[in-house]
Amino acid sequence: MSETLSPTMRDCVDAVSSTFSSVFAQIDSWRIAIEGLAKDNDGAVAVREVDDLTESLVLASLSAERALTIGAGYVATPGFLADAGWHLAWWLGHANTFGVGSADPSVRRLEAEEDPVSENFRDYTTLEWWRVPASTGSRHITGPYVDYLCTDDYTLTLTVPARHHGAMIGMVGADLYVNDIERTLLPHVRAVGGPATVVNASGRVVVSTDPHRPTGSLLRTDALAIACGDTSLRLVLG
Repeated sequence: MSETLSPTMRDCVDAVSSTFSSVFAQIDSWRIAIEGLAKDNDGAVAVREVDDLTESLVLASLSAERALTIGAGYVATPGFLADAGWHLAWWLGHANTFGVGSADPSVRRLEAEEDPVSENFRDYTTLEWWRVPASTGSRHITGPYVDYLCTDDYTLTLTVPARHHGAMIGMVGADLYVNDIERTLLPHVRAVGGPATVVNASGRVVVSTDPHRPTGSLLRTDALAIACGDTSLRLVLG
């Protein structure tokens, strides 16, 4: 199939692949560091240790002037940390306007309810960004969806499982605004010519040149679909 792609199709596929592969490469580097912390402590990791490490890992990406990453961090497997049953070590970037009202956003810690008896508690292990990669053991792209926990906007969440001695100890991941992805990829998608749409593994629209295919809608079609590198995204033509 790759040999029959036009130059503009190839450019589009490569743009989608490189955009998401670069984010996953960053997440993988964070995952390796988290796994290293678990290894160095023989699996006995405390909240303060994982918080300090995670903050140091994600700060540069979240502070970059034109960063695609607008949230990032580590979410612990329930019961893994020595002094917390549930825990999110997650930071929001300066481009993330969640919860700031009219104020200028800055890099800040996500304040999440971690007490399971609280009425505001959310069991994150039931959410797709946790549930699917926990089942497959592989990286996963969730969305587009409206993330009421971290962004309150259309979002893509990229997650990768972290492990210690073969057991999953949590998820490492990053949030991206769909609007930012559209601005990055739409010129490449338009250059293909004709209707062209990037969809996720479930067939939900990420970016499209067709106004009748809004972000997040489900695309049911038998049209030609081209895999975008080793991501789960596909370019649908026609």
